[in-house]
Amino acid sequence: MKLIHTADWHIGQSFYGYSRDNEHRVFFEWLRAVTKKEKADALLIAGDVFDTPNPPASAQRLFYHFLRDITKENPYLQVIIISGNHDSAARLEAPMPLLESMNITVKGIIKKDEYGIDYSDLITPICDKDGNIHIWCMAVPYIRQGDYPPADSYAQGVKKMYEAVYKEALKHAEPGQMIIAMGHLQATGSEISEDDRSERTIIGGLDCISPDVFAPEIVYTALGHLHKGQRVSKRDNVRYAGTPLPMSFAEKNYKHGVEIVELDRIGKIDIRREIFNAPIPLQSVPEEARPIENVLQAIDRIDPLSENYIEILVSVNGPEPSLNYKIEQALENKRVRLTRILRKPAATSESGKKKITDYDELKKISPAEMAKEVFLKKYGSDMPRDLENLLNEVIAQTEI
Repeated sequence: MKLIHTADWHIGQSFYGYSRDNEHRVFFEWLRAVTKKEKADALLIAGDVFDTPNPPASAQRLFYHFLRDITKENPYLQVIIISGNHDSAARLEAPMPLLESMNITVKGIIKKDEYGIDYSDLITPICDKDGNIHIWCMAVPYIRQGDYPPADSYAQGVKKMYEAVYKEALKHAEPGQMIIAMGHLQATGSEISEDDRSERTIIGGLDCISPDVFAPEIVYTALGHLHKGQRVSKRDNVRYAGTPLPMSFAEKNYKHGVEIVELDRIGKIDIRREIFNAPIPLQSVPEEARPIENVLQAIDRIDPLSENYIEILVSVNGPEPSLNYKIEQALENKRVRLTRILRKPAATSESGKKKITDYDELKKISPAEMAKEVFLKKYGSDMPRDLENLLNEVIAQTEI
C-alpha cells in the first residue's frame, strides 16, 4: 500500500494582505500529479485544512474542487482528513454525506454517547482497489479540552485517548492487517520555529505530547500542526509532513512538500519526501538588517521580474520619518510583494563591536527608555506618543 501524508494547508490565508488562492491552486495541481504518478492508495490530510474556522467562500471552493478532481482522476484513492486547531470541526464534517460517496472520510468531532467516547468512530479501514482491508487508520482529530478521558493534565488525557483508540483498532485488525495513526498535536522532541506564532504549543502552558503515546506496533504516524517536515525523537515512522507553502518568514528556508509512505504486507516501511517548490518564495532584503543606504543598494539588485514576497530589514539609530518613503520609492519599478519593513536598532558601536552595558551604565537607563527600546525591537517602529505619555504617568506614580 502507498500513502501520501500531508498537512497544514491553511487554505484561505491572507499573507500580509495578499491572497494565496493561486499558490494553493498550484500546489493542488502538483499534488494531483504526484498522486497519479505514485498510484497512491490513500491521501492522509493531518489537520489545519483551512487557516481560520470560518474560511472565505473562495477557500472552500478551492478545497472541494480539489477533492472532486483528485478522486475523479484516481477512482480507487481513499482520502482521510482530520481537523486541526485552526479548523472548525463541525464545518469540516458537515458535507460528509456527499463526501462519503467519493471515498472521503472526515474526522473532526470526538463523538460521545451515554457510555462515553465513541472510540470506534475514530477507526477507518484503508482498502485496496478490490476492497480488501490492509490497514486500519486511527484518525484522531485535534483534541480539545474535554474531548479526552478523565486525566490530570492535557498530555495525560491525550495519552489515554490514543491508548483507548489503539485498543479499539486491535479489535478490528486481523492477522496481516497493519495499524497507522493520525494526529494534530505538538510532540516532544520536535522542532518549532523561533519566530512563528501559528505553530506554538496548541494549548498554552500545557505539556507537549510524548511520541511514546503511539505504540511501537503502529507502523506509521502522520502528524500535523508543526510547519517543518521532520521525524520526531529519531522515530523515523513518526513524522510531521509540514506545510506545503511557507506560512511565515520563519519558514522561508524550509523544504516544503509531502511524505510518500510505502508499506508492504509484512509491515516493512519505506518513507521518502517529495519536495514542492513554492510558486512565490519568501525573501529577506537584505539577509540581515543593514543601514538604509545598504538596504537601497540591495533593493536595486532585486531581479525586476521577481514576484517574491519580501520583508525589508533595516537597522536604525533613531527615528527616521522618511525611511518608508525611501524604500517604497526604491521598489516602485519592482514586481516583488512587499510584506513589511522591520526596523531593528543598530546593535554595534562605532568600532563595529557589540555594545557592552555594565551594571553602573544599566542603572542610568530610565524605565521609559528601556520600554521604548523594547517596543522598537518588537514592532519595528517608535512607540506612539499617547502610549509614551501613559507610560510616563505610570512610572511617575510608582516613584511617588
